[in-house]
Amino acid sequence: MSESKKLNFAKKIQTENNSVGGWKVLIVDDEEEVHTITTSVLKHFTYDKRSLEFLHAYSGADAKKLMKEHGKIPLVLLDVVMEKDDSGLEVARYIREDLENNISQIILRTGQPGSAPEKEVISEYEINDYKEKTELTATKLYTIILTSLRAFKNLMVIEKNRRGLEKIIDSTKTLILNQNETLFVQGVLTQMEALLHLDDDSLYLKHNGLSAVHRENDEYKILASTGSFEHIQELPADVKEALDKAIENKESLFLNDSYVCYCRVNSEIEHLIYMQGCDALTDTSKKMIKLFSSKVAIALENLYLNKEITETKREIINTLGNVVESRSKETAFHVQRMSEISYLIAKKYGMSEEEAILLRNASPMHDVGKVGIPDRVLLKPARLDEEEYSLMKTHTRIGYDILKDSNRDLIKAAAIVAYQHHEKFDGSGYPAGLAGDSIHIYGRITILADIFDALYHQRCYKEAWPLEKIIDLFNTERGKTFDPELLGIFMDNIDEIVEITEMYKDS
Repeated sequence: MSESKKLNFAKKIQTENNSVGGWKVLIVDDEEEVHTITTSVLKHFTYDKRSLEFLHAYSGADAKKLMKEHGKIPLVLLDVVMEKDDSGLEVARYIREDLENNISQIILRTGQPGSAPEKEVISEYEINDYKEKTELTATKLYTIILTSLRAFKNLMVIEKNRRGLEKIIDSTKTLILNQNETLFVQGVLTQMEALLHLDDDSLYLKHNGLSAVHRENDEYKILASTGSFEHIQELPADVKEALDKAIENKESLFLNDSYVCYCRVNSEIEHLIYMQGCDALTDTSKKMIKLFSSKVAIALENLYLNKEITETKREIINTLGNVVESRSKETAFHVQRMSEISYLIAKKYGMSEEEAILLRNASPMHDVGKVGIPDRVLLKPARLDEEEYSLMKTHTRIGYDILKDSNRDLIKAAAIVAYQHHEKFDGSGYPAGLAGDSIHIYGRITILADIFDALYHQRCYKEAWPLEKIIDLFNTERGKTFDPELLGIFMDNIDEIVEITEMYKDS
């Protein structure tokens, strides 16, 4: 080895090794002896109860490959002159720019300081320290390793904070969009799991978790679970004890190796998230989880408020729909059956849950326009004459005019249903004589549900039809009254549709 590259090490310092996992140190140098001496001097080094794990590269190309494979290596001891005069500088630029890694500590060690002036190198290449090999005694090497690892650890804490906050922000936005209670808490468990893995030392842990809802004077109901808790029917005694303690204290708690997230939704409902495997968490991660829990509590409260508003709107619409149907002497549960059948067909057709629910909530308003039809026509027990029938058909336009000016999605959907639920696929329906796909999917689904329920149940002017007769009629009307594709879905699910009618029987 040349004089310019000779390392003069002082006496080795002995340190007890009680490591729980090594700090990776990448030695980049084309001299084998440099690798040997460095590892020999530092073999007993520990920081924060962790020893060193050495990686070796003998060229700039090898160094780039190892950096890409291992990610954010805490420390890189980097020679400048290797296969090229500036190989080390190329590695430094690759780490900072190509890998976008500003956390790994890069210590430039050179035996030829003139080839890489210190000021320019530290400034341009974002080097953390610059040392001539002749000045690196064992003591100084220990010092520079220690300070570099300390800096890396502090930067990782900042990085974890940033990632944790990003996860909280992103997951909170996602969770708020999910208005289904069970899917919401499943999402919470997933995000909680991600936050628990913010600490590198906790990667080996198996996190078991569950979500439960508790109503006053009632038992816990498990909504979602993960890990070994998956598919459990009853709470283990220790889990129930932890949940009871959180309810008693009315707050989220860390208990031994577990965490309980407590969320009070209203005066009657309390939600709890329970996670095991939290004993190795740092204080920083615990703060992140507590912050996330506060966001979950707000999102849950909003979910229930939105649910309450939605249920109130649906109840009002169903009530109004029932009033209209009662006035026209229709059966009491016609609108409920129709809305559930419409929802089933919509889901089988491939609509999203959100849109299918929208149709289910809008369909009870299909006959709202009948409020504008005179009783002499609406309540006539005999067949309507031509003039009366023309007047009756105006209920579609009346209903549309009542609803059309709203900016609410639900009312806009109801306006479509009210206007188009008598349109026929071949264009022979009313009020606009629309045909095929020009009829909104809501109208094409609603006419199936409406006609089936009207035929399947007794009315004051007719007896109930047997199912076989209805099926024969519907097959005859394929492509005429009914959309062939939707009719196929209807027939494929006829058993479920009949089950719906049994759930809402007329008294």
